[in-house]
Amino acid sequence: MPRGGRAAGDTARGREAVAGAMPAPSPGPREVLASSPEAGSRAAAAGSSSRGLLWHLQDKRLRLGLFEIDPGHELHQMTCMMQAGLWAATQVSMDHPPTGPPTEEDFSQVLTQVHEGFELGTLAGPAFARLRRSLGLADEDYQAALGPGGPYLQFLSTSKSKASFFLSHDQRFFLKTQRRREVQVLLAHLPRYVQHLQRHPHSLLARLLGVHSLRVAQGKKKYFIIMQSVFFPAGRISERYDIKGCEVSRWVDPAPEGSPIVQVLKDLNFEGKTINLGPQRSWFLRQMELDTAFLRELNMTDYSLLVAFQQLHEDEKGLGSSLIFRTVRSVRGIQSPEESGAQNRRLLPDAPNALHIVDGPEQRYFLGLVDLVTVYGLHKRLEHLCGTLCCLGRTFSPVSPACYARRLCQWAEAHTE
Repeated sequence: MPRGGRAAGDTARGREAVAGAMPAPSPGPREVLASSPEAGSRAAAAGSSSRGLLWHLQDKRLRLGLFEIDPGHELHQMTCMMQAGLWAATQVSMDHPPTGPPTEEDFSQVLTQVHEGFELGTLAGPAFARLRRSLGLADEDYQAALGPGGPYLQFLSTSKSKASFFLSHDQRFFLKTQRRREVQVLLAHLPRYVQHLQRHPHSLLARLLGVHSLRVAQGKKKYFIIMQSVFFPAGRISERYDIKGCEVSRWVDPAPEGSPIVQVLKDLNFEGKTINLGPQRSWFLRQMELDTAFLRELNMTDYSLLVAFQQLHEDEKGLGSSLIFRTVRSVRGIQSPEESGAQNRRLLPDAPNALHIVDGPEQRYFLGLVDLVTVYGLHKRLEHLCGTLCCLGRTFSPVSPACYARRLCQWAEAHTE
C-alpha cells in the first residue's frame, strides 16, 4: 500500500470534535482520498534539479546558522511523518475546497488520515483553507513547502518552553509543537481571530495557517501549529529579537561576532536601540493598540513582539510613496476612506511577507505578534504572585492581560521614532 495513506473515510475517524473547543458537527464523515507524498517528493525533486547549481548554492547560503533535520537527527522520523501527512492533508483542501459562506462546522471539523505507522489529524481544516486563500497563499505552494520536497530546518531556540520549533525548507513557514490545552484555546477563539483579521487586514498578529495532531502507532497525540514566519525572507536579516516588555530573564548571551548561529535576542539585549519607522510610526503604534486590545479581550498574556532588522540598499530607500507599493489583496471590497481608516490600513511593500514588513528611512523591519494562546489562568496568576514577591522593583512576564497589553504598547512607543 502507498505510504500516502488510505481513504480517510474508510480507515480514519473522519470528523471529531476537540474536547472543550467547539461543538461536534452533526453531519457524518466525508470520504476523501489522500494522495501519495512520494509522488509529490518526486515532483519536487524534479523541479529542484531543473533550477540548477546556482539555486542550490544560494539556498545553502541562506540557510547559514540553521540545521537541516537530516537522517541522523533525533527528530528526523517525526518530521518525515509531518511532511507526508501535511502533503496528503493539503491535497484534501485542494480536491475539496470550501465553498459558500463560512459555517460553524468549518471551525469544528477534524479530519484524521491514517498512514503507514502514524495518523495525522487536521483541525478546522476548511477554516484555515479559507484563511490561506484570503492571504493569497496557493495550496500548491503551501503543499510544496511543507511536503517532502526538502528537509525541515531547526534553529537554536532561546525559549524556555519544551516545544519543538521547525522551519520549512524555504524558511517561509514556521512549525511549533503545542500542548493539547493550548490547541483547545486556539480553536475556541479561532472564529474571533479570523474576524479580527477581516476587520484589520494589516494586523501584526501572526498568520496561523493550520493546526494538526500527529499520533505515531498507538502513542499519545502530539499537536503542532503552522504559521507564516515573521522573519521571511531571512537572507539579509542582521538582528532578531523576542520582546515582552519586561526585564526578568530577558537577556541572552550573544553569539560571538561572525558566528553563523541564528539567534533570537531579548529585551535587555535591545537596550540602546531604536526602531526608526519615520511616517509609519503612527500606524504601528495604532496597530499595536488594536491587536493587544483584542488579545486582552481574549484574556491572553505572555505573547511576544518579534522584531528583526535588515539594512536597506540605497536603491530601496525612499520607496514608501512610490508606485512600487500596493495594498494587500485581502482588503478588496472596502470602499470608503472611513472604513479604510477604521481598519488602520497602510501601504504595503511589494515584497514577500509584506504584512510583517515595515520600511523605515534606513532599515527594513520585520514585526509580528506571536505565541497567542497563553491564558491568564491559575498557573499564570501564581507566577505573577511569585514574581511580585521575588522580583521587587523589576518587571517580569506573568501579569494580567490588561497590564501586559499596556506594557508592551508602552515599550513600542518608547523604542520607536
